[in-house]
Amino acid sequence: MISTAQELETLVARARQTDSVALDTEFVWERTYYPCLGLIQLGLSDEDCHLIDPLAIDDLSPLGALLADKNVIKILHDAPQDLAILSRVTKAIPANIFDTRVASGFSGLPATISLANLINVLLDIDLSKTQTRTNWLKRPLDNEQEKYALDDVRYLRAVRILLLTRIIVPEIKQWLQQELDLLNAPNSYGSKDDYDCFRRIKGAASLDPSSLAVLQELAAWREREARNLDRPRGHIVTDKALLSIVCAGITSLDALGQAGLLSTRKLQRYGQSIISRTKRGLSAPDLACPELKKPIRLSSKEKTLYGRLSSFVQLKCDMQGIDPHLIGTTAELKQLAKNLNDPGSPLPQRLTSGWRKKFLEEYFRQRI
Repeated sequence: MISTAQELETLVARARQTDSVALDTEFVWERTYYPCLGLIQLGLSDEDCHLIDPLAIDDLSPLGALLADKNVIKILHDAPQDLAILSRVTKAIPANIFDTRVASGFSGLPATISLANLINVLLDIDLSKTQTRTNWLKRPLDNEQEKYALDDVRYLRAVRILLLTRIIVPEIKQWLQQELDLLNAPNSYGSKDDYDCFRRIKGAASLDPSSLAVLQELAAWREREARNLDRPRGHIVTDKALLSIVCAGITSLDALGQAGLLSTRKLQRYGQSIISRTKRGLSAPDLACPELKKPIRLSSKEKTLYGRLSSFVQLKCDMQGIDPHLIGTTAELKQLAKNLNDPGSPLPQRLTSGWRKKFLEEYFRQRI
C-alpha cells in the first residue's frame, strides 16, 4: 500500500521508465456529486502491483504526470469513468490510453465484455467477485480486499498483448487506434454544459418546447447546486419533482408548497430559486426553447434501407471479427437509413467520418 507522497513519487518514477502500466480505481458513489475515490491500483507487471491510498495522500500530481506521459501506455478496462475520476483528482489530461474493453470489440469478442469474463476467456483465470460491495473508503482493508483490488490490474498487460495478437489485419489495428485516440481528447474530461442536463431526465421527451425551456432552467440550477454542495442531484430535488413542477405550471411559492413536492426544509431552502428559474424558463423566446429528438419513425422504404444496412453491418463485422455495436447504435443506423432516403439531409457525422466511414464505404457506393 502506497500511503506517503515520497512512496508515490518513487513508484511513479519507476512506472515512467516502463513501456506500459495497468490502472484501475475503486470508489464509492452514493451520497456525493463526485465519486469518492477510495483506491488506485497501479500494475507495472503481474508481480509488481501496488495500491495507492488517496485517503492518505493529499497531492496526487505525481500520478497525474504518469497519466499525461505520452511515452507510457496506460491500460484500463472500460476506461472513461476511471479516467474522468483520475483526471479530476490529478488535474491531468490522460494520454496514450489502451482500453481493453474497446480492443475486445475489434478482436472477435464483445465490446461490452466484463474484465472478469475477458480474463477468463484469454487466460482461463477466474477472478473473485466477493468484494463488489466493499466500502473502499473504510480502513484498514483486509487481505481479501487488497487481493481483489490488485487482481484488477495484475493481468491487464498480458490481456493487452493477447488482444493485439488476435487482431491480424493491419487496417483493423488502425481502426482500433483511432477509437482509442478518442480517449486522449481533452474535451472528454472537461465539464459538461449544465444546460444540457435536462436531456437526461426521463419523461422530458413528452414536453413541448416551452415546457422544456423551464425544465432546462431547473435542471441547470439543480446541477450547479448539487455540484456546489457535493450531493447527488436527487438529494437536491428529484427528477420526478422537477417534471411535476413543470407539468403543473407552478409559478409561485404558495403553489409550490401546496403541491407537496418538497419537504418543508427544502421548500424553505430552494423554493425561491425554483420559482425564479421557472419564470426565467417561461420567459424564454420561442426560438430559444430547446427541442428533444423524437423517436425515429421510418417509412416502409426507410425500413427496407435500414434492414439492408443492418444486414451489411452484421455480415461485414462477422467477416472481420468486429462487434457490430462498435459501428453504431440502433438509433444511429436508423437515422442513417432515414437520411440516405433524403439526399438533402446531412448524414450522421460519427458514421461518416474516421474508420466508420471506411467500414461503410462499400455500402455507400452501393447507394450511389
